[in-house]
Amino acid sequence: MTDVLLTHSNHLFFDRKQISKMQPYPPLQTLLGAAVLREHGISVGLFDVTLNAPEKGFAEALIVHSPRLVAVCEDDFNFLSKMCLGRNRELAFSMAAAARARGVTIAAHGSDASDHVKEYLDAGFDSVLIGEVETMLVELAEGRPRASIYGLAYRESGSVRHNPPRELRTDLGTLPQPAWDLVDMDQYRRAWKEAHGYFSLNMVSSRGCPYRCNWCAKPVYGNSYQVRPPLAVASEMKYLKVEFQPDHIWFADDIFALSRKWTVAFADAVESLGAQIPFKMQSRCDLMTREMAQTLRRAGCAEVWMGAESGSQQILDAMDKGIRVKDISRAVENLRHHGIRACFFLQFGYPGETWSEIEETLRMVRENRPDDIGVSVSYPLPGTRFFEQVSEQLGSKANWSDSADLAMMFRGAYSSEFYRALAEAMHTEVRGCSTDNSAAWERVRELERTTRHHAPRTPFHVLRASRGMAS
Repeated sequence: MTDVLLTHSNHLFFDRKQISKMQPYPPLQTLLGAAVLREHGISVGLFDVTLNAPEKGFAEALIVHSPRLVAVCEDDFNFLSKMCLGRNRELAFSMAAAARARGVTIAAHGSDASDHVKEYLDAGFDSVLIGEVETMLVELAEGRPRASIYGLAYRESGSVRHNPPRELRTDLGTLPQPAWDLVDMDQYRRAWKEAHGYFSLNMVSSRGCPYRCNWCAKPVYGNSYQVRPPLAVASEMKYLKVEFQPDHIWFADDIFALSRKWTVAFADAVESLGAQIPFKMQSRCDLMTREMAQTLRRAGCAEVWMGAESGSQQILDAMDKGIRVKDISRAVENLRHHGIRACFFLQFGYPGETWSEIEETLRMVRENRPDDIGVSVSYPLPGTRFFEQVSEQLGSKANWSDSADLAMMFRGAYSSEFYRALAEAMHTEVRGCSTDNSAAWERVRELERTTRHHAPRTPFHVLRASRGMAS
């Protein structure tokens, strides 16, 4: 018998886009939860859904482990969990039904569960863990009274009860190393090697993001930002290098290397330990100074993904992005000067955007020639000011089914079909998938003409004033 069976609902083969990319990573938050449970003498099992048949595998895991408690604990560091995808929710609900059928208590943790507590409880979950999860897991596994567990939501006398929120950790250095031994690493290695010829693993150095882009949902860490000691991060990097021999690391932080001082200390620690592994990371354009790029390169950075979002300053300002278009070009120049790939996240469909602003983004991309791009459309998630702004326009579809959905769920300037065609044309152009991309762009222009919504557009200064932000 196992005290706690941990699992998650991010099954790669439910997602068309992720099947094509084939870049599977272990569920890092789930492994951290397992490590903390072990520190408290609680036995743990893992059913890793990522590459395994979910329903059949979970049913078998319930039999093998015979747990007292199941926790569907999502990876708070994986953007796919943060997107609250419909297929993931369906899988989580099926797990709740399977656990309840065997009389096993089951809890949920993650962005989607935090945003939809009642739905998860209605689906059979006994409780939802909202906020930083590790200590809540321990207290739940120890059998403490539910009313005493800060951050817990559950049903009592027919009503949903929310306990007071749990304070976030301020010292990440006290956390143990993730329970890497629970992962079938050969399974991940094979998937990467067959698809790409190399093997990548994931790490995090921090939690949260202090910036306030108004479309960004933060149900777990809010606007907080805490960072691990640089030596601890470098030491884990060395451990992975020796134990599993990855060819590459993805730092899954929302913002990696926010502080210049921290970054210098991290690079020094990596060099002193001989822990260098080429890595990619996520950051902001305005943080990628020439000095920061040089330091990151010294630590082993090979690729930086930045939230460029738009080539229109009006759109960036409406998003409360806090950057200037010129910051994007400077970041690309600084990164390339030190041999680091510069990649963009782009977002279309934000309220107020028309073909004119889209053209500004196309121009910005073509002038900067990023090494790769990720294209999305504005996706309203609960808890954001953007969601509040468009909430009256939302219909019955409130979540994408998978990460390739790209459905417009409010009344944007154009149809979902237009934005999907735009994303395809941009990916093809940037990635050099075709020498002649004219047909794709002709399709985009045709849809621009035929699917344009003719409702009056709200001026940008009115959009900003409506949030109390007029200059």
